[in-house]
Amino acid sequence: MKREILISASAQESWVAILEDRHLVEVQHDRPDQGRLVGDIFLGRAEAVLPGIQAAFVDIGSGKAGFLHASDLDYEEENGDEEEPNGGNGGGKRKARRQVPIQDVIQKDQEVLVQVTKEPMGTKGPRLTTQISLPGRFLVYMPGSSHVGVSRKIEERGERARLRKLAKEIVPPDRGGVIVRTVGEELNRKTFQNEFNRLLESWQEIQEKARKARPPALVHRDAKLISGVIRDLFSDKFDSLVVDDPEVHAEISQYLRKVEPELLDRLHLYSDPLPLFDKYGVEEEINQAFQNKVNLESGGYIVIEPTEALVSIDVNTGRYTGKRKKDPEHTILKTNLDAAREIAKQLRLRDIGGIVVCDFIDMDSQKNRDRVLHELRSHLGRDRARTKAFEVSELGLVEMTRQRVRPPLFQSLTETCSHCGGAGRVFSPATVVRQIERSLVRVAALSKEKRMTVRLHPEVALQILEQERDFLPQVQERTGMRVDLRDDPLMRQDEYRLLAGPAETDVTEKYVPD
Repeated sequence: MKREILISASAQESWVAILEDRHLVEVQHDRPDQGRLVGDIFLGRAEAVLPGIQAAFVDIGSGKAGFLHASDLDYEEENGDEEEPNGGNGGGKRKARRQVPIQDVIQKDQEVLVQVTKEPMGTKGPRLTTQISLPGRFLVYMPGSSHVGVSRKIEERGERARLRKLAKEIVPPDRGGVIVRTVGEELNRKTFQNEFNRLLESWQEIQEKARKARPPALVHRDAKLISGVIRDLFSDKFDSLVVDDPEVHAEISQYLRKVEPELLDRLHLYSDPLPLFDKYGVEEEINQAFQNKVNLESGGYIVIEPTEALVSIDVNTGRYTGKRKKDPEHTILKTNLDAAREIAKQLRLRDIGGIVVCDFIDMDSQKNRDRVLHELRSHLGRDRARTKAFEVSELGLVEMTRQRVRPPLFQSLTETCSHCGGAGRVFSPATVVRQIERSLVRVAALSKEKRMTVRLHPEVALQILEQERDFLPQVQERTGMRVDLRDDPLMRQDEYRLLAGPAETDVTEKYVPD
């Protein structure tokens, strides 16, 4: 499989696209005004401690108080296998020790050093931890732990044992713990020692800043998008890294010369007049990621619907009937297998996190159900974010979870529709006509108005003039008012205004409920 990283950068925004066999599978985006927080370390102040939910709210100066749960207060001290923190920033998977009551550790107004593990989303503030972790190229340093671990993606047992032994020899017993990252495979003693010393020095600088700071205060800013991708992701598992900005290219080149010069020949500066993402067809695939319907190669399709609580994904056969028209089970299996692969891809591409429920097409064969679940899990295995797909439920649903660190791409690049309030739908013209009718009756009952002009969208006006020609005579007879219509293409379809009398005074707010 050919794997490539594309970086398109400017002063206004940065994009990173990951391609597998020339198909976009992951995209990350950052703008200076978005204020990404994951990985940053703050000296905060506890605003409130809530024993009932075993959590504290900590002011870190970001606008919304951060959420610190009791489970994020202590490290697991046992040795074992580790999952790297996603993107290198905090929150690595560790079994919790016996949970200490948060009120025994944190008091109101107490200063506390915390790291952000999840971006604020919607009405929720950032998720915090006191389990500080500092990612490097080959290691993740955990100053508050004595744990030594090796990334589970390094599978060779002899190499795992060598790396763990090397870590225990280099890291002093009282100087914290480490996780050897996936790119740390075949790491030598000198490189290990140099990186550990650098991370230890960085931690000492953070402690010094925290001692001098007054909360809330930022005491360490983690590497942002492009630097983080090069540090955490780019390795010999990628065939190329293509950058369209000379300054960013120079920075990456300088970094690689220090840490992994053998990767320099895979770094390329793109200078064609045609935009980089257009050259690789990435722009079109990004735009498709905003559609809720995704077509499958078989002719079927999936529908992705985000909600506040979870993301639902529905699988449909569409026009696909299969080559064996007398064997619908085969057709359904083919569609479900295609859908399983596409679902895994779309979760990565859209950066969907939290609870996901997949409604595959019902299959009679348990063997086929197992095959679809296996296909889904195998493709989820390519995902850097932690994912877990559970068995098919009694209702035929596959429930799964995916690690949520930052808002999905769709949420980051869009805002709530001012027309529909985020519902994605507006009232139909026929519905708006009924609302206008009720409003006019309300005006007649509560006032002495004799003339009313209704300003409305052209589609609603057409509904009245073509489909409900009796509307004006009937409403005038019922209300005793003269009613005129005036269409306005600048109005929303579900919007209308009531203008009273010859002066056409706007009385909408008085007679139309919010």
